[in-house]
Amino acid sequence: MVVMGITGMESLSLSEKAAKMRESLQKSQTITDNVVTILGSFDHRLSALETAMRPTQIRTHAIRKAHENIDKTLKAAEVILAQFDLSRQAESKILRGPHEDLESYLEAIDQLRSNISYFSSNKGFKNSEGVINNANTLLVKAISKLEDEFKQLLASYSKPLEPDRLFECLPNSMRPSSGSPGHNGDSSHKSPSNHHSEQPNGDAETAVFTPPTLIPPRILPLLHDLAQQMVQAGHQQQLQRIYSVQLTPWSCNNKEALLVELKESSVVIRDTRSTVLEESLRKLGVEKLSKDDVQKMQWEVLEAKIGNWIHFMRIAVKLLFAGERKVCDQIFESFDCLSDQCFAEVTASSVTVLLSFGDAIAKSKRSPEKLFVLLDMYEIMRELHSEVWNMIEKSAAGVIQTQIESVFKGKACTEIRESALGLTKRLAQTAQETFGDFEEAVEKDATKTAVLDGTVHPLTSYVINYVKFLFDYQSTLKQLFQEFENGTESDSQLASVTMRIMQALQTNLDGKSKQYKDPALTHLFLMNNIHYMVRSVRRSEAKDLLGDDWVQIHRRIVQQHANQYKRTAWAKILQCLSVQGLTSSGGGGSVATDGGNSSGVSRALIKDRFKVFNIQFEELHQKQSQWTVPDTELRESLRLAVAEVLLPAYRSFVKRFGPLVENGKNPQKYIRYSAEDLERMLGEFFEGKTLNEPKR
Repeated sequence: MVVMGITGMESLSLSEKAAKMRESLQKSQTITDNVVTILGSFDHRLSALETAMRPTQIRTHAIRKAHENIDKTLKAAEVILAQFDLSRQAESKILRGPHEDLESYLEAIDQLRSNISYFSSNKGFKNSEGVINNANTLLVKAISKLEDEFKQLLASYSKPLEPDRLFECLPNSMRPSSGSPGHNGDSSHKSPSNHHSEQPNGDAETAVFTPPTLIPPRILPLLHDLAQQMVQAGHQQQLQRIYSVQLTPWSCNNKEALLVELKESSVVIRDTRSTVLEESLRKLGVEKLSKDDVQKMQWEVLEAKIGNWIHFMRIAVKLLFAGERKVCDQIFESFDCLSDQCFAEVTASSVTVLLSFGDAIAKSKRSPEKLFVLLDMYEIMRELHSEVWNMIEKSAAGVIQTQIESVFKGKACTEIRESALGLTKRLAQTAQETFGDFEEAVEKDATKTAVLDGTVHPLTSYVINYVKFLFDYQSTLKQLFQEFENGTESDSQLASVTMRIMQALQTNLDGKSKQYKDPALTHLFLMNNIHYMVRSVRRSEAKDLLGDDWVQIHRRIVQQHANQYKRTAWAKILQCLSVQGLTSSGGGGSVATDGGNSSGVSRALIKDRFKVFNIQFEELHQKQSQWTVPDTELRESLRLAVAEVLLPAYRSFVKRFGPLVENGKNPQKYIRYSAEDLERMLGEFFEGKTLNEPKR
């Protein structure tokens, strides 16, 4: 019962707890519903509030946007106002002109261009069109002032160079003395090889030439900036005209036309670059000579002018034109075509004057004495081609290796390069034709002036000197022969030409030798001349080219003529000393002497032999002492050869037959000379004495 009571109490307690829990849950639900209701009310209120605030937000955004637009507008206005301000500043600087501050002036032009660009891209502005038009008008004025400034600046610093200034730029070995070309313009050019020997071609090619400063370095950047502005403004033609216009007597033959041109042109004529170059050359001594002028000149005068021309060409191309090229390249930097065109126009007239003289020489009447100056001229043109004209190098590896940077580069200078190359080829052609003329002239030389003493003929010495001079030009001749390559080595061509000239000389000498009535003198003449040829060849570079065989053959010819002379001149007198024909007459005039030296010989016949010998020897002495053997060694050799034949024969004859005369009357009348007398008199042979010259 008690247990049941306890169990009942526990069941009651659980029921109460469950009831309480249900009550609590109901309260929680009620609270939750109330909270949801309250929150729903808040959401409604917030939506209403948001709806109420939206117009305010819109107005705030609009105000903020308006402020932003105002800021942008103000900033844009500031930019526009700044552009207007910059335009006014640029206008002010431009109106003042470039003289005071060229750098600021150029900056003002750049600013003006920037303003034009700005307003051109913003044409919506009310006054943009007017601003652009005003700026363009101002820009035209600015560029016009720039042209004037470029013109004035260029003119102020464009002055002809004095010759001494140019000479200072030459290598020391090429600087002329007071009497050289360029100092007096009329230096002597005495021998064909004078110029050539002074400065070998190889030295000239490797020598250092320092182009002169034609315009001060501080001025060149200013001129470049001015030129750049003019090109950007589209004034390239005006710029080209200002720089290279040429209105000088070299380019205008009509005086009235020149005056009209001067009036119409705003360019200061004396200060154009082309005129400055021409005047520099004129001060140096360059003249404008026509073909007719050249043809009328005496050879000595023309030869001097050719020597000067060679000097002038080197100075003009390597100094003046090279200096002008540097000026053009710096002023027109980044405008290569304009630089080339201006340079070509500036130098064209000066180049024409120089090349026209060379052309007149190449086309003038050919003569042997012109060959060496032609070679000198050809040599300088080759030298200049290798350094400054546009030239292609060839190598074993291929056709084109490199193209040498040249003074006359670019398409604009094509005509000048072609003119120079044309002159080089004409000089080569004329020189080669002169070779042929010389060979023919030597063979056909009809000089009637005989050398009475049989010495070396002037033609021989002239031809030999000519040939020796040729060997001073070996490298030049090789180049010349290559101009007309026919598959033959240039060395063998030179050898062939030399041999033909030598043969032509021998042929002519053979003809001249026939003028002598005395055969002995004929052989003496040929001996002298051929010996001179052999000796000259042996002592020169011609020996290497002609070879030992040529020398040996012609030495034998010399000996043959010496032997022929000896036989021809002395055979008759040696016959007087022969025992042949000395037979006994059987009369009282026949004397027998001990030893039988003159047994059965007629005294009268012996006297006659001595008498004839004396007469013949005296005639030979008188005649042949007037003859000449100019070479000391050959002269002594010939005397010795005669003495070796004559003196033993005379001694033998006197020893054998002298007693026949000595035992008679007046023996000195017949035995007039001792062997020693004859030897002494032989020492007087071939001395080239005159008839009234006293004996030694």
